[in-house]
Amino acid sequence: MPENWMLPRIFPIGGILFDFLFVLIAIPIEAYVLHYRLKFDKKSSTFYAISINLFSSVIGWFIFFVSEPMLPIQVKSELMNYMFFNNFKSPKSQSLIILTAFVIFFATFLMKFFILRVLLLSLNEPVVKKQEEEPETFQRRRWRSFTNLKLQSTSLVTTILIANSLSYTLITIILLFRSK
Repeated sequence: MPENWMLPRIFPIGGILFDFLFVLIAIPIEAYVLHYRLKFDKKSSTFYAISINLFSSVIGWFIFFVSEPMLPIQVKSELMNYMFFNNFKSPKSQSLIILTAFVIFFATFLMKFFILRVLLLSLNEPVVKKQEEEPETFQRRRWRSFTNLKLQSTSLVTTILIANSLSYTLITIILLFRSK
């Protein structure tokens, strides 16, 4: 770890505001995909979309602020030039940006998947058996809920990938319009 490790004194307010705009764009798209594919009700899908996007955004900014002081001077210069002036100095930065975008996409996908998985496991209410309920009926209900949970866990990866892809596609289109 470098000796001069410290948090940056100037925060990229424009970048933070654009990230807030991207979260506001991603939440309805991902909530709709969660509602449509996983058959959550609208309130639950919106809650899960807000949770996974805010947690992944906070984790992403934390990783950015921790790793930024360790970057080489040329990369820091390009990063600051892009954040404050929306352009690059060297043409070699385009390939680095594309590689970084792929890494960020898949890291965000993995973060959102694990966050949603933890939320689903932690918010799962235990099945309470009523005393007047017959054991056979209870077994059928438990089997049905287990089958639904199994179906949800198999399509969870695909659903998060679709939701993340759609939101990142719209964010990329907005960034392309911003650059012109």
